[in-house]
Amino acid sequence: MATISKENYLKAIFKLAEGNGKIVSSSELAIELNVSKAAISEMAKKLALQGYVNYQRYKGIKILLKGKKLALDVIRKHRLWELFLVNTLGLSWEEVHCEAETLEHSTSQFLIDKIDEHLDYPQLDPHGEPIPSKNGNYRSVINDIPMQECKIGNIYKVARVNDRNKDLIKYLSQINIKLNKEISVLNKLEFDGSVIIEVGGISHSLSEKLVNNIFLTKVKG
Repeated sequence: MATISKENYLKAIFKLAEGNGKIVSSSELAIELNVSKAAISEMAKKLALQGYVNYQRYKGIKILLKGKKLALDVIRKHRLWELFLVNTLGLSWEEVHCEAETLEHSTSQFLIDKIDEHLDYPQLDPHGEPIPSKNGNYRSVINDIPMQECKIGNIYKVARVNDRNKDLIKYLSQINIKLNKEISVLNKLEFDGSVIIEVGGISHSLSEKLVNNIFLTKVKG
């Protein structure tokens, strides 16, 4: 049986590699998981011995097919739980990430398949992230663009938001930014990376940290 730490490591490696086999450095994985590089090295060696990753000291970590399968399984459980908690129990989108982080490790395949069926095999979670199917394929293709790359004067819809920071999601809710919400890009400030937008007739200045966690699709411009 997979341990929680192993699942979290593989999920983080998979996400940092963007699912395409990119080599992930120990430093970026340590930052992602908020652990020491020594801890990363120790776990990477264990995962390599078990056939989940290819690890070379000073070169980095490459996730292998066995590791991808486990990572996608955990991601599937996480995103289905998030959607279930929002759609069925009425939790807000800023509340569900932490709950799903716990539930993803203790859910049987039988139960997650039933949740998937109950939700009618959804494509996206509450934050716009694609949900893998039972066989590990994504049901929706991501074709959004980072807000930082948007053009002044265009109108976009919010397609996806990074869900790892509860306070970030909560703030977006407070200024009426949610999935599929139309926003107008008024200005981009090069010196600090912030973006001025308009939502529902009200303008807001979003910091670079916020901007880096929001992804859009173009409506017109």
